[in-house]
Amino acid sequence: MLPVEYLGYVASVFIIMSLLTTNVKRFRYMNLIGCSSFFIYGTIIQAYPVIVLNTSCILINIFNIIKLYQAK
Repeated sequence: MLPVEYLGYVASVFIIMSLLTTNVKRFRYMNLIGCSSFFIYGTIIQAYPVIVLNTSCILINIFNIIKLYQAK
């Protein structure tokens, strides 16, 4: 197995773990890590749909994390 494939699996684990959590802040951070990992993975393998999707998810997560901190 190539090292880049491990990155894809790690990203998948973070996405799955984020979906299993009930804490919204933890969900956003774990999902951000997973999406960022998939962005790097997509960049390495030059999979542009993966890059576009995860760029969108990264921006959405950052926006919602900012909203969470402004609500306090």
